[in-house]
Amino acid sequence: MKKIIFGLISVILLCQCSSEKKTTQQLTILTTTSILADLVQQIVGNHAKVTSMMGPGVDPHLYQATPGDLKKIQQADIIFYHGLHLEGKLTEILGKVGRQKPVVNVGDAIDKQQLRIVDEQAVDPHIWFDVSLWQQVAGYVGQFMVAYDSINAVTYQNSTKQYELKLQELERFIHQEIAKIPDDKRILITAHDAFGYFGSAYHVEVKGLQGISTLSNFGVYDVVQLSEFIVQRQVKSIFVESSVSSRSIEAVIQACQERGHAVQLGGQLYSDALGAPDGEAGTYIGMVRHNVKTMVEGLR
Repeated sequence: MKKIIFGLISVILLCQCSSEKKTTQQLTILTTTSILADLVQQIVGNHAKVTSMMGPGVDPHLYQATPGDLKKIQQADIIFYHGLHLEGKLTEILGKVGRQKPVVNVGDAIDKQQLRIVDEQAVDPHIWFDVSLWQQVAGYVGQFMVAYDSINAVTYQNSTKQYELKLQELERFIHQEIAKIPDDKRILITAHDAFGYFGSAYHVEVKGLQGISTLSNFGVYDVVQLSEFIVQRQVKSIFVESSVSSRSIEAVIQACQERGHAVQLGGQLYSDALGAPDGEAGTYIGMVRHNVKTMVEGLR
């Protein structure tokens, strides 16, 4: 039944997209996640209305298109998505819609040699946790907008440069803050393996209970293995994620306690979605700063 519904959605979208016409001069841009929506908004400014399918706390690995998404996809002039298998089956819908309108895979901005490969086959899609990679995505989006809307090319070029400068400042902040954690305490443990790029870029050892996707299962063996690692390394704090149930991390904490090690909950990190729009983690830069400050406070 799900396959039938999925197929019908695809057919409806293709028909609607081909018949829809622009009614205003302001562009309508749709992104899959709030993280990507924030980046695009930084570049297009008031020349486009940017919305995302997925709001705060939504897990893109598990997301399924809803009837409400149909109208958004239909009305959008441009659609940006992460790619690298982050959006799962939604990618199939976007691929079909791409025959009728611009659908941009921002994962194409990154050279394959810079991508993190897990288990020799799966690509880690969480590229935004290496700020230098996310800066490449910003440049890629900026170049697309210059080509698509040449009338406002200078505006897009300037806003892209300004945002890239902000990202460079963010990267300096990360290095300065992480340096406050002793080398042997730089161990980040979360619910799923979302922070691999962060660990590689900023010299932090990272372990997740689940794999790079929350679709992967974990069992008692995984909890035991991770708890043994925590006890052996005397890890002080582990962290929950805003878009993942806290039950998995709570199970690890309990397993550590049974082994005589009182590991604490270090706080909540944002991994696959931004926080509330009016909160500290409501923008990409704000999210990263919140995560880093939470890590430092929990680990040093």
